[in-house]
Amino acid sequence: MAVEVLSVVGGERVAEAVRRTPSTNPARLSEVVGTVGSAGPDVFVRAASVAHSAQAAWAATPAPQRGQVISNVGRLMTLNKERLAALVTAEIGKPLAEALGEVQEIIDTCDFFLGEGRRLYGQTVPSEMPDKQLFTFRRPVGTVAVITAGNFPVAVPSWYIVPALLCGNTVVWKPAEYSAVVSDAFYEIFAHSGVPAGVFNVVYADGSDTFTGLEQALQAGLINKVGFTGSSVVGERIGELCGRHLQTPCLELGGKNPMVITEDADLDLAVEGALFSGFGTAGQRCTSLGTAIVHRSVHEEFLDRFASAVGEAAMGDPAQDVLFGPLLDAKFAAGFEKSLGWIEPHHRVLGRTGRVTADNPRTGFVGDPSDGLFYHPVIVAGVQPDDELFLNETFGPIVGVTPYSELDEAIALGNKSGYGLSSSIYTTDPNKAFRFAQGISAGMVSVNNSTSGAEAHLPFGGNGKSGNGSRQSGIWVLDQFTRWQSMNWDYSGKLQKAQMDTETVEADLSFELP
Repeated sequence: MAVEVLSVVGGERVAEAVRRTPSTNPARLSEVVGTVGSAGPDVFVRAASVAHSAQAAWAATPAPQRGQVISNVGRLMTLNKERLAALVTAEIGKPLAEALGEVQEIIDTCDFFLGEGRRLYGQTVPSEMPDKQLFTFRRPVGTVAVITAGNFPVAVPSWYIVPALLCGNTVVWKPAEYSAVVSDAFYEIFAHSGVPAGVFNVVYADGSDTFTGLEQALQAGLINKVGFTGSSVVGERIGELCGRHLQTPCLELGGKNPMVITEDADLDLAVEGALFSGFGTAGQRCTSLGTAIVHRSVHEEFLDRFASAVGEAAMGDPAQDVLFGPLLDAKFAAGFEKSLGWIEPHHRVLGRTGRVTADNPRTGFVGDPSDGLFYHPVIVAGVQPDDELFLNETFGPIVGVTPYSELDEAIALGNKSGYGLSSSIYTTDPNKAFRFAQGISAGMVSVNNSTSGAEAHLPFGGNGKSGNGSRQSGIWVLDQFTRWQSMNWDYSGKLQKAQMDTETVEADLSFELP
């Protein structure tokens, strides 16, 4: 029986909804996973108000105790790993192996941050005055609004929510409606881990109502930080909104991620990386491979090997052993159809395009393609730097390929789209690897590895159209959810004025050796 998912404010379900819509399994569109009760802007503002009121008490909870709550989250995620992964597969069509990896990423994040509860270090700084001490402290920013996409419905939210809570902030989370059932399961694990009511709230709403609610909550002074994962277009609007309130949001946006394959690359390894980067999760990662930039001397050989690997890759039913399954939702299928429209006459298409059907079959398809939103993986050769397909994120199973002659040319091509999230280079020459890393604008660089993949203790984030330079994961994300406070303590019993009452060390600076 399908569950009904409702927003949670102050630990209580919000019964009123502006509409109720089914969340369906994209691999079996006839299967309704749950019904989502979407809230209006007023519920978002109410959640922000409740979170704002709960923040002082949560911040006063000793950080090691907050770390214990995060430890509890990790333990319950471990206990429920298979159940939560199965929900991920059922609601967004991610292959089960990847879904299990996604839940493991939450566990890894909790393992890292539970210790930060005892390591939210400040510093003791020497003063230029006698009988005076200087200190720095990390303080929570306050109440955080977190808005996330559904392609990583539980891992990416954990990158925001775990450190935000650990640092003493309260949270209002707006997940994607098409992944609401798994999002609700994620919330329930936190609720049973010792997070007090009102500290973590969830609002299910569409984009327009979310934006209106966020705008009103910012205007009322209820939100102190915004974290957003989604498209660059929406990220620009959120960045503009936050700027009007003198806030710097944490923006993790789209990508058009380049993979450079040099003349000395291990082509078998490069093909393996391109296959996983380009077509894992059906190309629906922000870190998915956008364009393979291949040295002319190995261009045709790489294309042949890559096309062969893609043709042999298993796709279909995500509950089985496949590289990728369906597109996440009908709106993403429509968006991908638009991307396919960017294929031009001068391009060379390797493989079939469009939706997998009885009339447009895929050899070796696992399951029944008519059940879901399955699309052929596409390689497009001959992509040129001014093509729409070269410049824009496609968010689906399509990879462009373009040749290059010199490494500087490859780096320029990798930067041309204006995105700057992830990148990769396949080479056996350390000089090329370091030259690439120095020249590429991406926030993340892989050498002889795919453009996709993150670890819980390494900074994640992009530049340009991929983000505003903020970083998630590891110790670096602490700067998103804390503010530095400095304190000076003068115990001399008199007013000592910095730069005015300081002692000067006498020296003979004209001395020269005879």
